[in-house]
Amino acid sequence: MPGVKISFLGTGAGGSVTRGHTSIVVDSPDGTRVLLDASSGNTVFRNAGLLGLAPETFRHVLLSHDHADHMSGLPLVQLVYSRADPQGPPLEVHTGPGALENVKLLCQATTPGLRIDGEGADNYRGRRVYLWRPSSPGLSVDLGPRTHAASFQVDHIPGALGWRLDCDGMTVVFSGDTMFSPNVVKAARGARLLIHEAYGTEADWERAQGAAHSVAADAGKAASQAGVAELILTHITNQYHADPQPLLDEASRHFDGPISLAHDLYQVEVN
Repeated sequence: MPGVKISFLGTGAGGSVTRGHTSIVVDSPDGTRVLLDASSGNTVFRNAGLLGLAPETFRHVLLSHDHADHMSGLPLVQLVYSRADPQGPPLEVHTGPGALENVKLLCQATTPGLRIDGEGADNYRGRRVYLWRPSSPGLSVDLGPRTHAASFQVDHIPGALGWRLDCDGMTVVFSGDTMFSPNVVKAARGARLLIHEAYGTEADWERAQGAAHSVAADAGKAASQAGVAELILTHITNQYHADPQPLLDEASRHFDGPISLAHDLYQVEVN
């Protein structure tokens, strides 16, 4: 039986100069494809193309929050999505209500002729190109026949979310940007995979806390307390791009299961 395939399009923190910003594709065994965060610039469709992931298949976008490195690529994702399949369904954007208002502002400012309403947005030709899907913690949404998503609150900026994806009986949890959060532990309890940010090591703790991020030890602790089967670290700062081993070493002191560190174009299948 096929597993859940995870493709990392962007794995760098906000100030990254050698990696793309955060964006992850989750392919469920039932054929549902989900985009977690939309990175910035052309990272999503460029790296998706390198991996053979057709842009017209990105129907559901789950955004963790409205910082530029997580959502500013959305208008370009929509542009490529619509051009690839002009008669296809609208892009569905799932995020918290506050973030959604800023998503609308971003789309309006960057897409001439876009007409936005409470349900979605039409392009200058009158075609519906977006559907807004406001999420709140605990609200579950069906994305496919056997794929469901639910958001949960995390400790980053007001309204920031993590996401729990149940894919045909297998659970993948994405922490989003957050300091250590009991909500991540709760959402990930018993999950097959936890994808958790690791901004740095404990030597960087004050800087990470000042920016409301986690260090690798926090990711390891969350994985251990949740009892997940596997941990993947992402959202990596520049100083660890060339040598991420300190992040892996630190996380492994708290979690004794398999740990890997994502890089752009990294793919893994979990069963």
